[in-house]
Amino acid sequence: MIIVHHLENSRSQRVLWLLEELGLDYQIKRYERDRKTMLAPPELKRIHPLGKSPVIEDLDADGGRVVAETGAIVEYLVEKADGKLGTPAHRDAALRYRFWLHYAEGSMMPPLLLKLVLGRIPLMGKPAIKRIQPMIDVHLDYVESELAQRPWFAGSDMTAADVMMSFPIEAARSRAGLDKSRPATIAWLDKVHARPAYQAALAKGGPYAYA
Repeated sequence: MIIVHHLENSRSQRVLWLLEELGLDYQIKRYERDRKTMLAPPELKRIHPLGKSPVIEDLDADGGRVVAETGAIVEYLVEKADGKLGTPAHRDAALRYRFWLHYAEGSMMPPLLLKLVLGRIPLMGKPAIKRIQPMIDVHLDYVESELAQRPWFAGSDMTAADVMMSFPIEAARSRAGLDKSRPATIAWLDKVHARPAYQAALAKGGPYAYA
């Protein structure tokens, strides 16, 4: 049994979606953000020293196992499901899979997060945001060019790389200018949101502002 320590309106929604796609048994322990700071509550530090979400517990592992960081969790769960939604057989698709799996948090999320933080700083934040948006646009244009060539990030089939990319693209649509001017990306996102597994995860996970 997998326990997902799930923070509202966070990256951990992707983990629920992946678990639904993989057909693995799991339970959810929900956490609310601090209404003043919007940070995770201190209770999460009892699960992992970083006190962040997502983090999972695998009760089936010998002695139990705690796994943190979205990318590491995704790879762990794919392996647990015998490689389902994992690395494609074709080498080019496999390289794309590995790239997007790491690009999501390593390259695309930092400027999106920076824009969110700056948006909460009165006066000084607005001029800084004007410098951040062009950086985000570079990523959005790149994603659009790639999705215009294939239906999913790695190739012809959905993989865990698409799961990883869902949150930054949802965040970009919510607060960073992603709209119908990038039709391939919007079509991909609509396709993701229509998946039964995504809808099931949404129903179980509770409020999620980015759907």
